[in-house]
Amino acid sequence: MQPASARRRLPVAGVVIAVILAAVAVALGVWRPWTGTPSTEPSGAAAAGDDAVAIAPAPLALPEHPTVLVFGDSWTYGSAANVPTEGYAYVLADLLDGETIVNGVRGSGYLRPGIDGPAFGERIAALDPALDPDLVILQGSINDRDLVPAGYAEAVNAAWDAMSAKYPEATIVILGPAPHELPVGAGTARIDADLSEFAAARGWWYISPVAQNWITDQNYLSVIDVEVGRKHPSTDGHRYLAEKVAAALAELGDAPVTEAGSEPTADE
Repeated sequence: MQPASARRRLPVAGVVIAVILAAVAVALGVWRPWTGTPSTEPSGAAAAGDDAVAIAPAPLALPEHPTVLVFGDSWTYGSAANVPTEGYAYVLADLLDGETIVNGVRGSGYLRPGIDGPAFGERIAALDPALDPDLVILQGSINDRDLVPAGYAEAVNAAWDAMSAKYPEATIVILGPAPHELPVGAGTARIDADLSEFAAARGWWYISPVAQNWITDQNYLSVIDVEVGRKHPSTDGHRYLAEKVAAALAELGDAPVTEAGSEPTADE
């Protein structure tokens, strides 16, 4: 069985930069908290309270060869790729010219234990503090879609507090759930709205595959393996997702600096 945590470092090719720059020029899956929240009503307030004001995150700054912890569910594990190490989290290392530390547990979420390990909070507690990543990408999870809203806000904020305490020097970016089926289910949309709100209250970047339509009726069958993969990304789908994540991260590095609660100007 593929271990829940693995490392991969890959050489970068010149074409990778072109791929990322080209992807940045098209629609990117970055949810800017100062532009509003999704239309779905969130199920709970962030830790700061119902009246918390969105805080504009600082532009993402990474070293030349970053170490990235990618933490999440079966999508991060690499389910339905030819082999798990062809999953998006592993491919991302090549696109970022760095190293990804992959920690994915199938079936897991903030509330739901997984097939290969416990829920997010307990898994975060078990992480090695010596990993010292430059960036943490915290992905998912649709596995909580049938369990929200009871206890969801508390579980998310406790997990995020634990992750930021364990790696205080790392930047944390939240990668929201991606739809495994269309139309997007109400539970998945609610999770996306909640996580967007919680991240905005902390001044953290939130990348929303749902809000930015990474998976559509037009590309669904080329991204999702509906048969053998049981509605997980195919190998090609994982590469597509890795390219979308890399492009979104590139845009975060070009993000304007704004005051909390202010709007970017046209020139920004």
